[in-house]
Amino acid sequence: MDLGLKGKRALVCAASKGLGRGCAEALAEAGVALTINARGVDALEATAQHLRDTYGAPVTAAAGDITDEAARAEVLAAAGKVDILVTNAGGPPPGLWSDWDREHFIAALDANMLTPIALMKALLPGMMDRGWGRVVNITSSSVKSPIPQLGLSNAARTGLTGYVAGTSRQVASKGVTINNLCPGIHATDRADALDTAVTQSTGVTLDEARATRAATIPARRYGTSAEFGATCAFLCSQHAGYIVGQNIVLDGGAIVATI
Repeated sequence: MDLGLKGKRALVCAASKGLGRGCAEALAEAGVALTINARGVDALEATAQHLRDTYGAPVTAAAGDITDEAARAEVLAAAGKVDILVTNAGGPPPGLWSDWDREHFIAALDANMLTPIALMKALLPGMMDRGWGRVVNITSSSVKSPIPQLGLSNAARTGLTGYVAGTSRQVASKGVTINNLCPGIHATDRADALDTAVTQSTGVTLDEARATRAATIPARRYGTSAEFGATCAFLCSQHAGYIVGQNIVLDGGAIVATI
């Protein structure tokens, strides 16, 4: 399927690996010119070169902490006119409700709520003026079914979900869509970190922790960054202009719900 994205420009955050990289790959394959961001310079440059070599895509690597206001301004300047925004940031660490104080919540909100909002505020006006735009926020399936040990993530990402619910309806008439992708467990560093925490608390091996978690998923496996990226690319496509303010769960059926 031709996604109708050739010649569009995208900014993809946390794109050096994991789900962000999966999104960048799918957009590059669709003919999108990319600015990719991550904190680690070496991994980011390696990913940028891979995208250039594999897809022939124009790629600008803009390293920096996207949650920092000054760094974010530099990334936005490097990106220029943006038609597609994919927001993404690593989730806060797991723990117990009693572990977290105000500063922990502020850090989680900065990374997983306030930074995506700042990026949208910066880029939505240009999209609206041009009459076309796509925003995809990578959030978490925890906004549908909260995960007890991920209280910081539950709180911050649910706040972003509420913001998108209202904002997406205000910009849709200008040809701009905003939607959220809500991943369950995918084979990424985040999954490794969560599974490692299980090994430390229970004494099982990493393979055993993964097998136990996979057994709770109807698909009986972790998701892949490639299939996640393909879904992102479709949401960004010319075919998805009637999808507005939705929270699309990719979790192998782990959440049992009809709505």
